[in-house]
Amino acid sequence: MDFSIREATREDYERLCELFAEGDTLHREALPHVFREPDGPARTKEFISGIIANEDAVLFVAERDGEIIGLVYILVRETPDIPIMVPRRYAVIDDLIVRKDSRRFGVGRALVERAHRWAVDKQVTQVELNVWEFNQTAIAFYEKLGYRTASRKMWRSLS
Repeated sequence: MDFSIREATREDYERLCELFAEGDTLHREALPHVFREPDGPARTKEFISGIIANEDAVLFVAERDGEIIGLVYILVRETPDIPIMVPRRYAVIDDLIVRKDSRRFGVGRALVERAHRWAVDKQVTQVELNVWEFNQTAIAFYEKLGYRTASRKMWRSLS
């Protein structure tokens, strides 16, 4: 499959919303007590514009024949200034979504590799991400790319 990767623009907003909606639906169906369906777009134009304007964040899209088939949102963070934390600058992949009909063609891998190159350009030496436990396909994908579990978030229902 031929596709290209580029930075998102404000003009991509509607197509980005469609792709975000696909990822949001997956999470809402798996965890309805955590995620709900919004009345409108789940990300505002201001949110997307904020990413585009932020020099420490970027939204890359994978495009094929004029259609956006994937995205990765990555941003730079720094540890809190508290005595027990080693000061460090790191990147976080906040979202990675590949359209269902475009999976298993290297789109996700290419997006993550592009995000890694961007992070290196920002003098970042580590990338973190969060993945929900239900999403075993994503966990296996990230493990193939060399990611390892660093912490675990746990919960218990009291009802």
